[in-house]
Amino acid sequence: MAELLAFNYKIIKIRLDRFINCPNVYSLMKNFAPDIFRQRLVIEGIYSIKPTPKILKECMQELSQKLGMKIIYGPIVKNIAEKINPKHGGYECVLIWAESGASIYTWKRNNFFSIDIYTCRPFKSEDAVKFIKEKFQTIELDFKDF
Repeated sequence: MAELLAFNYKIIKIRLDRFINCPNVYSLMKNFAPDIFRQRLVIEGIYSIKPTPKILKECMQELSQKLGMKIIYGPIVKNIAEKINPKHGGYECVLIWAESGASIYTWKRNNFFSIDIYTCRPFKSEDAVKFIKEKFQTIELDFKDF
């Protein structure tokens, strides 16, 4: 029994030693670049607005301002995925920031959206979540910050 406990302790210690040392980042991933800050936020939910390319572009521009990110390319809005996979039936919107980037994906058939924000600069997740909740007039929303 003592050997089993010692073995389990070693596994747990090895996994804990692999935690990424970034605020808000809790992962068992190996940290290959401890000197580079990374923050990710995924926001998903059910919207009540009708997302159009114009609304999605405005959303990305306003989100960039709210988070203090500098746009270097985009936002670009397409619905190419729908042509390849009719189940998608929505838009893809992406942009590149000097600090990394963000993407929005929408599905018309069930009013679902998924937003991925990735930066090498800290930002307040609550600001992004509050903004998206208002902009998409969400019926339901959830998010994960890591």
